[in-house]
Amino acid sequence: MKKIGLKKPSLTKLGTFKRKSVRLSQEELIKAGPLQAEKSLPLLIQATVEGLDLVTWAESNLEFIESHLLKHGAVLFRNFNMSDTHRFEQFIHTISGELIEYRERSSPRSQVRGNIYTSTEHPADQHIFLHNENSYANTWPLRIFFFCVTPAQQGGETPVADCRRVFKRIDPNIRERFMQKKVMYVRNFGDGLGLNWQTVFQTKDKSEVEAYCRNAGYEFEWKAGNGLRTRRVAPAIVKHPRTGEMLWFNHATFFHVSTLDPTTRKALLAQFEEEDLPNNTYYGDGSAIQPEILAQLRQAYQQETVVFPWQKNDIMMLDNLITAHGRTPFVGERQILTGMANPLSHEDL
Repeated sequence: MKKIGLKKPSLTKLGTFKRKSVRLSQEELIKAGPLQAEKSLPLLIQATVEGLDLVTWAESNLEFIESHLLKHGAVLFRNFNMSDTHRFEQFIHTISGELIEYRERSSPRSQVRGNIYTSTEHPADQHIFLHNENSYANTWPLRIFFFCVTPAQQGGETPVADCRRVFKRIDPNIRERFMQKKVMYVRNFGDGLGLNWQTVFQTKDKSEVEAYCRNAGYEFEWKAGNGLRTRRVAPAIVKHPRTGEMLWFNHATFFHVSTLDPTTRKALLAQFEEEDLPNNTYYGDGSAIQPEILAQLRQAYQQETVVFPWQKNDIMMLDNLITAHGRTPFVGERQILTGMANPLSHEDL
């Protein structure tokens, strides 16, 4: 792994190693290189001295981190001093400014501190397919961060995939079809399964939900039993605002009922009509996405998937446009925290 030269930070703030009598050059503080051979992501940045504080180091190396995040899409920080949730929050603030609230939710989470949340609370035996955070919504985070407090006894990895490479793997004819038709997201809340609309929109006021939906370009209808159905049409492909690269950025595969495991899918379809499923996707004109196309999309993600085991106190930073993420099933206790920053919408691209 190649050692990287860095900008000179203040040596009085770099952590416990300052008490050692040996003076270290900046080239000896960290080493950086691919986590896995022949894989472009994540880039692994490791502290090579005990007690090197990640927040202080990041303050002095923002351009270095920024350039490698744009290049690789994911950066994994390992062996740094990262003691608690407060320091994780400070790290995000140092890199990306104010953290943002998790709204338009699609998975159950608990708020840990401020805008730091548990990564997901789906049952441990469930696989969570690759997705870009909130790509179905009007606004999404450009950056998302993960902090491994407790790695699982077995499994529980956070797979990642480069959406630039996913885009290139998809048949050009399929890409063109989605470019023209876009994606329609249909979501139902309050039918006894999945999240209710109060949790998703973080309010109990229907008028607030209606105003939010109108501003975000949603169609909506209130259903019997205090339920809600929303529809939204959004692009499936975007250009990165910094690099101009084409990206497969959507929830078309993740939300489609066919992506669920066979047992869950069968149970849902036995209980609900298709239009009442908690989540489902269509082409933007409302027509069905063909099963063979969905199979090709899943294969494109799977071909680009990179999986690695978490280590305690690891922090992973993703460019949410470039990199999709998921979760594998796990055994034992697992605590991965997450925070998000830099909100964007399609109007910003």
